Amino acid sequence: MIAEALVGLSMVLHTAVEPYPFPLEPEAARTQLSQQQKMAVIQPLMRSATDCVVRAVAASPKFQAGMETADINELIVVSMEDCVGNMRTMIDAYDRLFGEGAGEAFFMGPYLELLPKAVTRQVKGNLIP
Repeated sequence: MIAEALVGLSMVLHTAVEPYPFPLEPEAARTQLSQQQKMAVIQPLMRSATDCVVRAVAASPKFQAGMETADINELIVVSMEDCVGNMRTMIDAYDRLFGEGAGEAFFMGPYLELLPKAVTRQVKGNLIP
């Protein structure tokens, strides 16, 4: 499941996907949606959470062009306070689609593992949304 989540996160950074209509109950979402449909729901939420962090890092008075990655990582940690709503939405949707606790595991594992690279690439590449 971690490999699938990593693939999904990498796709989020490079593609735009319309979300799947999500009035399904959690059990129906877990059993009736394919892996591809689940990722179509999650990807815009991951993108939104990541974009929030990118905006917060770029808007920080401490941000400077040419910062070292370690310094950007510190700004990412600080940005979580501003982006907690986006993160919670992503985690809750992941739980509905993959089962209780899966969202927290995804967030603490694959998502946070790749977030610094994604944010650094965007702020250093001036791709700030």
